[in-house]
Amino acid sequence: MTPGVPDDGQVTDDFQLAGVSDGFQRLWNPHRMAYVSKGQDQVSGEETCPFCSAPSRSDEDALIVVRGTTCFALLNLYPYNPGHLLVCPYRHVPDYTDLTPQETAEFARLSQIAMVALKRVSNCTGYNLGMNQGVTGGAGIAAHLHQHVVPRWSGDGNFLPIIAQTKNMAQTLGTVRQAVAEAWLDAEQEFDRRAG
Repeated sequence: MTPGVPDDGQVTDDFQLAGVSDGFQRLWNPHRMAYVSKGQDQVSGEETCPFCSAPSRSDEDALIVVRGTTCFALLNLYPYNPGHLLVCPYRHVPDYTDLTPQETAEFARLSQIAMVALKRVSNCTGYNLGMNQGVTGGAGIAAHLHQHVVPRWSGDGNFLPIIAQTKNMAQTLGTVRQAVAEAWLDAEQEFDRRAG
């Protein structure tokens, strides 16, 4: 019997030896650090920011799904899953607390409509939504605020991204962008009906 580990195998709080399981499953993904570091090194201001330059390009070239008044939504160039969207303000601000009330409202609204549109297009059964704030918070591009909207399906995670550094994507980014953009207006109307 190991001290701190009951017979049922559950780890107790006082069991904190180095190299011994503490009850958490961990996914070690150190190769991601190269992407995070590279992104930070390349974005020093608005002139090098991909989120600032995207609105000056065509929707197809920039993978923009919808343009709002203060914010826009585009596909992630390196998606975790097909349909992985990013919601961004046009202004080059790093933190959620930097948004104006008008920007905050549209930022939230676009995120909500994105969920409805992704459900219509892909029949996803869940979502991951999140913002990584700052370099230490894990933001790949910390200089420009963006929220991830990632559609999820049962069993969508597998060993390929970790073992083979490969993500199986069934559709091209252009095809996904077009499908979500075409579904956006209906999704917006559905959202507005539900929101009352």
